[in-house]
Amino acid sequence: MRYKSGFVIAAVSSGSGKTTVTNGLLRAFKNRGFKVAPFKTGPDFIDTQFHKVAAGMESVNLDVFMSDEQHVKSLFQRYSAGSDVRIVEGVMGLFDGYDKRKGSAAHIAELTGLPVVLVINAASSAYSLAAVLSGFKNFDKRIKIAGVIFNNVASENHQRLLKSAAEDAGVTLLGCLKRNPYMTMPSRHLGLSLGDDNVIESFIDRASDAVKVGIDLDLLLSLTQIDKDEKSDDTHVADKCHLISSPSRKIALAYDEAFNFVYTENLRLLEQNLRFGGEIIKFSPLRDTRMPDADFLYLPGGYPELYAARLTANVLMRESIKDYIDRGGYAFAECGGMLYLCDSIDGYEMCGLLPIKATMDNAHLHLGYRTVKTENFAIRGHEFHYSSVIEDGTRIKDYIYPARQYDVNGKEVDTPLYRYKNAIAGYTHMYWGNNDINGLYEDLHT
Repeated sequence: MRYKSGFVIAAVSSGSGKTTVTNGLLRAFKNRGFKVAPFKTGPDFIDTQFHKVAAGMESVNLDVFMSDEQHVKSLFQRYSAGSDVRIVEGVMGLFDGYDKRKGSAAHIAELTGLPVVLVINAASSAYSLAAVLSGFKNFDKRIKIAGVIFNNVASENHQRLLKSAAEDAGVTLLGCLKRNPYMTMPSRHLGLSLGDDNVIESFIDRASDAVKVGIDLDLLLSLTQIDKDEKSDDTHVADKCHLISSPSRKIALAYDEAFNFVYTENLRLLEQNLRFGGEIIKFSPLRDTRMPDADFLYLPGGYPELYAARLTANVLMRESIKDYIDRGGYAFAECGGMLYLCDSIDGYEMCGLLPIKATMDNAHLHLGYRTVKTENFAIRGHEFHYSSVIEDGTRIKDYIYPARQYDVNGKEVDTPLYRYKNAIAGYTHMYWGNNDINGLYEDLHT
């Protein structure tokens, strides 16, 4: 009988090397001929893009704020089915979630039944890490620590001390990655996009080379075996309501260097949506001259500010999208997609459908989970952007969607949601896994 393996890559804190180790392992196992299923704890879009390049498979977000625990279990079962190795990249430290442990890598490890592989940045410590390992091993008995990987190891003597630390803490040492100034993570924000494939490939190849040299891959697989493949029991009510769609309907999805922040599960559910579902047709607002004929337009987030001049120059595309929405076409635009519907981005003309000017001046991070509520509907998502908007005060009141948004603590935030005819737009990336997006459009006409 051939055993399969799976584990969560977690750390003591951010900056420990989780992403380097995760992508190195994804590529190393792929190169061995394994089918590798990648996952990401939390709402991050960018890590999943790395995973897709490294593993050659779509990476799926596992998030217990935007969806419930049963949905996360179902996602993991569905997208890991048939794989040889399942790798979940954690977020921040092992026990860091949106509310103490909730939503953390430890929470996801518990839900999926996977053991944890700790990655520890050993740059400024050695034998003291025995105490750290002992604490992580014994803090939460629901979590199994399969082993540890030390990163930024400076010398043979340093490695010897770290080996002793692991042994004395009773944690298996899986390997050590030597300090490497060339092992630099590409910029994850304000610059990384699908157009940087060569940069991403170079980083992943270096990471793969490092893990093959520094980590005992066979030992890792043997310590993280899964006895059986669980069949997906995807019975969540939100999924049931998406089971029938019309093959004659078309969904136009903007997808290129400027627009590429998309949850894998959102697309699956959009295809099956009772109201809008059908064939997804990708197009490029940068390169194509018009959007495809469609019954629904999805403009996801991304980096339109980096491609503003090219988006402006593509007049025919902007006119095509404006005409579709002006004629009452249904559309959903989030974050970067919303900016594309604005009057302008830092002076570069956009589609001109919303009386808003976007700017990157004095850019600072707006970040956090969001719950969007209307009178009859609620949906959860995540806000992440550096830009800000300047609304036309005399006109904007006619474009405000009647919704309120709240942070993870239930405090109302001032992030608006906009509407124009049958188009809805806002900064929040909404997750439809546990919610039927139709509710937003039903409220549109009430």
